[in-house]
Amino acid sequence: MKILIMNGPNLNLLGVRETAIYGSTSFDDYLQTLKQKYTDIELVYYQSNIEGELINKLQEVGFSFDGIVLNAGAYTHTSIALLDCIKSITTPVVEVHISNVHAREEFRRHSVISPACKGVIAGFGLHSYQLAIEALIAQ
Repeated sequence: MKILIMNGPNLNLLGVRETAIYGSTSFDDYLQTLKQKYTDIELVYYQSNIEGELINKLQEVGFSFDGIVLNAGAYTHTSIALLDCIKSITTPVVEVHISNVHAREEFRRHSVISPACKGVIAGFGLHSYQLAIEALIAQ
């Protein structure tokens, strides 16, 4: 099984960015934990702050991987382009959020990309990524 974990804008700053919301663990450190837990799954990681690069990567793997775990960051709430891309690929996408976006600012409560995703997991910190991987394994 091959799963892409993709993070969008500002998620490269996990561990130092708003630690009260996102925690103090970097994603690189957490990724090592995931790789140790899922030794029989190839976990590929990609992060970009640029919308077009995220789309290019989704198109690159969206017909050959078994699943995609996507935290689109702020693009979740604005990107019709990401929505169209997810609708165009055959690989299932699970939308992930570290924080409970429904308990935050009003603008964070609506996801433009959710209708194209297999499911949404939010509010469990970095553990949200593991829950998404488990959902993809179970399908």
